[in-house]
Amino acid sequence: MKKFFLVTLAMGLLSTVLFTGSVSTAAAKESKILEFDTMIGVPRPYTGATNAIHGVPGGGLPWVVGFAEGELKANGKLEVKVRGLVFDPNDPDVIARGIGGTNTVPNFKAIVSCMSKDADGNPTTVNVSTGLFPADAAGNSEIEETLSLPSPCIAPIIFVTNPGGAWFAATGF
Repeated sequence: MKKFFLVTLAMGLLSTVLFTGSVSTAAAKESKILEFDTMIGVPRPYTGATNAIHGVPGGGLPWVVGFAEGELKANGKLEVKVRGLVFDPNDPDVIARGIGGTNTVPNFKAIVSCMSKDADGNPTTVNVSTGLFPADAAGNSEIEETLSLPSPCIAPIIFVTNPGGAWFAATGF
């Protein structure tokens, strides 16, 4: 009797999955490409263009980030929240300029960098940018925009940058 009950239960669950086509929690998770709750500020030697990542140069001086979170969905919707994205207060060049622990840039933007393929099927890097979003002197900003992502978008990196596209913080820490 116990075996009959277990077989009946298993068949019922299997038929539910087969007839609905999916399980709702799996479908919800599939729509996210990337979710993160940390970023790293640009450290030396990644400042400047010499050691750019995916063609995105680092900011001219080191930065730190106190808090960051966000997500990128398959439809291109990007949400990034940063708090305390400021010049590194422990860097000698930053200390000499007297700007440690502050942000002097009034607007941030985000760049999503994907590995993809071109029309001939060759590997390529595609960088897609948001518009500008306000940032305060404490380095706080919220970025939310829907982007046209390449297909496929493999191994995305999300950068928070200055208006010119030099990164201050990146995922992958």
